[in-house]
Amino acid sequence: MPEEIRRVDYYYATVPDKPGQAVSILGAIRGAGVNLIAFSGFPAGARKAQLDFIAEDNAAFTKAARSAALKLSKKKSGFLIQGEDRPGAVADTLDKLAQAGINVTSVQAICAGMGRYGGLLWVKPADFRKAQKALGIA
Repeated sequence: MPEEIRRVDYYYATVPDKPGQAVSILGAIRGAGVNLIAFSGFPAGARKAQLDFIAEDNAAFTKAARSAALKLSKKKSGFLIQGEDRPGAVADTLDKLAQAGINVTSVQAICAGMGRYGGLLWVKPADFRKAQKALGIA
C-alpha cells in the first residue's frame, strides 16, 4: 500500500521552557474539544521552547489558542505522511524530493504500531509547490 501524503497547515508558538508549560497549553486545547493530528516541542534559544501544532480543525484550534492567550505564528504548511511500515519507507519519500532538487528542512517519522508509520515533513515555502508535484499531491 503506498503512502498517503497530504498537505497540512500548522502553527507554532514560542513559550517559556519550564515544566508544565506544554501540558497547560495542551490541556486548554483538549478542553476546547480540539483534536491535534500532530504536536512537537523542542528548545528554541535561551529558556524558550517552540511548540508546533497540527490540528484537524484550524479554526477551532486558533479559537482555543486565543482563549488560552497563546500567541501563534502565522499559518504555515508542511506534509503529513501516513503509510504501511516497511524498510526504506521514509527514504523513498525523501528520494522523490531529492530527485526534484528539493532540500528538506525537517522530517520526523515514527513507527505507529500495527505495521503503520507516520511522519511530518517540511520544505522551504519557495519549494512547496514543487514538492507537492514531486510527491504526487494535486
